[in-house]
Amino acid sequence: MKILITGGAGFIGSAVIRYILTNTKNTVINLDSLTYAGNTESIPTKLKSENYFFQKKDICNVNDLKFIFNTYQPDAVMHLAAESHVDRSIDGPATFIHTNLVGTFNMLECARNYWQKLPEDKRANFRFHHISTDEVYGDLHGTDDLFTETTPYSPSSPYSASKAGSDHLVRAWHRTYGLPVIVTNCSNNYGPYHFPEKLIPHMILNALHGKPLPVYGDGCQIRDWLYVEDHARALYKVVTEGEVGETYNVGGHNEKKNIDVVNMICDLLEELAPEKPAGINEYRELITFVTDRPGHDARYAIDASKIECELGWVPEETFDTGLRKTVQWYLDNRQWWERVLSGKYQLGRLGVND
Repeated sequence: MKILITGGAGFIGSAVIRYILTNTKNTVINLDSLTYAGNTESIPTKLKSENYFFQKKDICNVNDLKFIFNTYQPDAVMHLAAESHVDRSIDGPATFIHTNLVGTFNMLECARNYWQKLPEDKRANFRFHHISTDEVYGDLHGTDDLFTETTPYSPSSPYSASKAGSDHLVRAWHRTYGLPVIVTNCSNNYGPYHFPEKLIPHMILNALHGKPLPVYGDGCQIRDWLYVEDHARALYKVVTEGEVGETYNVGGHNEKKNIDVVNMICDLLEELAPEKPAGINEYRELITFVTDRPGHDARYAIDASKIECELGWVPEETFDTGLRKTVQWYLDNRQWWERVLSGKYQLGRLGVND
């Protein structure tokens, strides 16, 4: 099986590639334009083999996509390429509209034209798996409600609105053209190789440097946290076993307030990195409350019963075990994040087959 993965140098995409190359004999084609969040160093050299191909291409460039489909003839597409940082979408929404909407449209059209020309057996087995977010649903105001696959969309930020739009495009291409699509919506991911602008790695690295740990508002916003390697298993399960036309919500069963997450990180660092920066007595004293983000959603929580019942996937990590592994990974892999913080990871990027 040949799987084309867009955004494969990103956080979730690289986890999917690591999982496939480690646990299967499938071929992976990694298509990534290597924006600031793309990092080929997130796929260890030891995993790169005759089953792995990298192409520095852009989903917003139709000619790039035609080249990829014609050259590699994939059996499935896992579409993860997206702009995904909410704060950046508030400051500059145009990039999110262009990548998440226009890029997804280009992917759908190129995939459709390719799929329609396939032999009957290959056409029947082809899959277009679109990976999305729970943020398309807006937020939950009660304490017991959960996002299900039929929850109405109510996005709050330019990021989530652009992802909601891309979800609608994917479903429209299935209904109108018959393209065999599957959609997944996931909760907040965390784990190794996470770009440092996101909450958990940002807090870990700021704490190690004795910098403030900025918490929006009162920190009581609730998120459902999903360990990225659990998510990677789920995504592979969906693309290989999921039913065409269906949506699967993927969550970690780990609802936590943001402030509680930050406190847990501080406590783990007290244990795992007791030698603190000069002038710091305890990591928690670095916590700083800042003005809340505009349109900040109050609570996300996923009902993952469908993927659990129909496909047999369940998360292996609790938040306690996953967060400990994550903190330890950042302590053990200083070179990776130091190269990200310095910008050195962007130097000498290769065009093909790195």
